[in-house]
Amino acid sequence: MNRADSLLSRWLNHRKVLHELLEAIGNEHTHYKPWKEAFSLGSLAIHIGTSSCMFVEAVKEGAFPQMGEPPSFETMEDVRRLVDEYTDKTKADFESLTERHLDQTISWGPYRATGEHWLNTMLDHEIHHKGQLFVYARMVGVDKLPFFTIHPSDN
Repeated sequence: MNRADSLLSRWLNHRKVLHELLEAIGNEHTHYKPWKEAFSLGSLAIHIGTSSCMFVEAVKEGAFPQMGEPPSFETMEDVRRLVDEYTDKTKADFESLTERHLDQTISWGPYRATGEHWLNTMLDHEIHHKGQLFVYARMVGVDKLPFFTIHPSDN
């Protein structure tokens, strides 16, 4: 397995759990915020989807794209659909990556790093926010949550 395939597999083991987690959350909690300035539950899920897509697109294209406004949503059904769409796009872009993509240097503001570094940063970012979603889910009363990642033998 090459480096890109290994990173993709590791990311998918976390992304699949995000999808499971979102299935456990009802529509009545879509706009829940634990504090006034926080992302809403739905916005946080969309942020994970759009951000991961942005990181992989940056590695694919050699430069970070301009981020537009996040898509709007009303229900958890909308959130799940949007996260599914971003997952599909991110996976397709990830599958096109080569060793050259991973080795290139890409700038983002004052930071310069390899594509591989940015993909690892993407995964760390996703894990961080997915952890927040686990806490949000507990705060709104979800009792049964998935394990934080899928073990490779479960694939």
